[in-house]
Amino acid sequence: MKLNELRDRDGATKARKRVGRGIGSGSGKTGGRGVKGQSSRSGVALNGFEGGQMPLYRRLPKRGFKNIFGKDFNEVSLGRIQTAIDAKKLDAKETVTVEALVKAGVIRRAKDGVRLLGGGELKSKVNFEIAGASKSAIEQVEKAGGSVKLPEAAAAE
Repeated sequence: MKLNELRDRDGATKARKRVGRGIGSGSGKTGGRGVKGQSSRSGVALNGFEGGQMPLYRRLPKRGFKNIFGKDFNEVSLGRIQTAIDAKKLDAKETVTVEALVKAGVIRRAKDGVRLLGGGELKSKVNFEIAGASKSAIEQVEKAGGSVKLPEAAAAE
């Protein structure tokens, strides 16, 4: 096989329909747009228009809202932290912060902080300084001899 012999498989490409090239072509004169009316003209985009009937997007009820004060946390389980410590990516002696987790490759980007979850098992003594943690995660960390330091606002809740 040579470069000049390369071609698509049969049926892989379809020739585009050339519209409005004479009546004998089968798609001439009105060019497949029918006769008269708004949609036979150029520059018409009737997305969502249903001929005067109430459109579907207006018939359906509105639902929910977007909380503009909502925080988007990275959720990290204790098992993932232990795996990173075992792989020597995280140092258990130093305080684990968002920056340390990003540097270790446990999370990709900081977002609004990290929330620690209790999945998995933590064997090392680790001190955390993070945005939030579940009760089970805090219990496991303290059982292993570590500590979890949360911001004052989260501690008050």
